[in-house]
Amino acid sequence: MTELDLEKITGIASKHVKEVGEFIRHESTRFKNSSVELKGFNDLVSYVDKTAEIKLVDGLKDLIPNAGFLLEEKTSKTLADSEFQWIIDPLDGTTNFVHGVPCYSISVALAENKNIIAGIIYEINLDEMFTAWKDGGSFLNGKPIQVSSANKLSESLIATGFPYIDFSFMSKYMEVFNYCMKNTRGLRRLGSAAVDLAYVACGRFDVFYEYGLNPWDVAAGTIIVKEAGGKVTDFNNGLEYIFGNEILASNNKVHNEFLDVTKKAFGYS
Repeated sequence: MTELDLEKITGIASKHVKEVGEFIRHESTRFKNSSVELKGFNDLVSYVDKTAEIKLVDGLKDLIPNAGFLLEEKTSKTLADSEFQWIIDPLDGTTNFVHGVPCYSISVALAENKNIIAGIIYEINLDEMFTAWKDGGSFLNGKPIQVSSANKLSESLIATGFPYIDFSFMSKYMEVFNYCMKNTRGLRRLGSAAVDLAYVACGRFDVFYEYGLNPWDVAAGTIIVKEAGGKVTDFNNGLEYIFGNEILASNNKVHNEFLDVTKKAFGYS
């Protein structure tokens, strides 16, 4: 098994991510809705997403020889059976970007045999770079971060994402949503799952939950949350949160209390 200097690799990769973020920031000043394409219902993409992804791959491909890529926009071929794999969302929050809402990010994770070992999330508008690597801690612009100290849901601010493609679990989702409205300090929907996870890691949110997400939406955020002292599972306390389409991330202290809510709503025993 290849040994990597994860701190060094994360540092080099984050500098490249920031460069691509500057490209996205520049394009936001002149972007026109006529550039928007539809991949599917409510699934937007533009030249900005695609160009950013190409730039990210070009900058990362030589960091780890023969590493594969799992890409949202599929702008290049991948090596699915590689020991190491970069998992990339070049613009998480495309709908926000298209409408001029200032919350979107780049999410880059590094996996070793499908286990996430490093993560980078760059929130472009606030110039906030969240990084983490296995057993190395989590950081915001180079300074260590930790999850919040909330001990119960009544003290917690919850983040989620509204379903916009898969509506098959709407009633179950709304049951959780209804509970949170009545029993927490409130809910927020920023429009970027990567940012939601980063905010759990630095203590701005206490819980984030959502279903219907893809690996590139959450891969980087999961290790950033965990290295900051948080916990990540699926809605049934399992570990299929990257490829299993549902994720629950918290400060750890309120995790079990929130699991009681998701298990009941989604019919888990």
